[in-house]
Amino acid sequence: MKLKVFKTLWGHTGSLDEAIAACHQHGFDGIEGQPPPSLAERREFRAKLDAAGLDYIAEICTAGSYVPHRNLSPFKHLESLQACAETALDCRPHFLTVIAGCDAWSVGESVDFFGAAIRIADGFGINASFETHRSRSFFNPWTTRDILRQLPALKLTCDFSHWCVVCERLIDTEPDVIALCAERAHHIHARVGYDQGPQVPHPAAPEFRAALEAHERWWTQIWQSQLARNMAVSTMTPEFGPDGYLHCAPFTGEPVADLAEINAWMAQRQKRKFDETFMAGAARTFVDRVSNPLALEGKNHYARTNR
Repeated sequence: MKLKVFKTLWGHTGSLDEAIAACHQHGFDGIEGQPPPSLAERREFRAKLDAAGLDYIAEICTAGSYVPHRNLSPFKHLESLQACAETALDCRPHFLTVIAGCDAWSVGESVDFFGAAIRIADGFGINASFETHRSRSFFNPWTTRDILRQLPALKLTCDFSHWCVVCERLIDTEPDVIALCAERAHHIHARVGYDQGPQVPHPAAPEFRAALEAHERWWTQIWQSQLARNMAVSTMTPEFGPDGYLHCAPFTGEPVADLAEINAWMAQRQKRKFDETFMAGAARTFVDRVSNPLALEGKNHYARTNR
């Protein structure tokens, strides 16, 4: 299994050409973001990614990105998903990552909605991965668990930073839910949350080391599950962003850190972590085989009898 990391367009204020250049500079394998609004822009967008050798993950927010989605029915959210997915397909995405549903719905309403959402994605012949996100159906661990148990085909984009602030703690306290999410995880949003917010000021800061390492434990659990499921590629998007997530100084509004630098730092760190995790595992397997003469004798016997 290999890890592919994606550059988010959320918070990117430059041109697409500048985003592509940043991908090449920092080792990103592709771009994640909402598709451009017009057909001509979408075709140009895909052509530029093809020319640059970059992949694309399309982001969809059912019924829009802001609070008014709460006032719309599940049917309206499904209409929105259908229209947005059809638009995104013009850009030939690797898959859809979808912020969907509403925290005010009952579990039953959400189960019906996500069952229909899966059918819509299947009808388009594309995978849809649904994000754990505040204000949406997967806004806390326990509601998410109850929905997942009823929908075995549902895939997750795991962004555990949201749950840290909702639960007001690092969610090592919920190992069974983390394990279930790992089994369903299709994609990871690599932002680090803490007990009072969905985004630490900078993940390299020593005062937030415990939060960073907690998220890395959860992401490693996902990687191990994906490997066990024979996934050839694991995808991850470092998604530190603006819009109230980025800490700023009072009165001046000056950001305390640079988003592009943070996301590049996170991408490079997680690529190293991934390599260390699976190289160490491969090394242990090799040592076990070498130290087990019966296993080696079995291999030698097979070799002798099949020459």
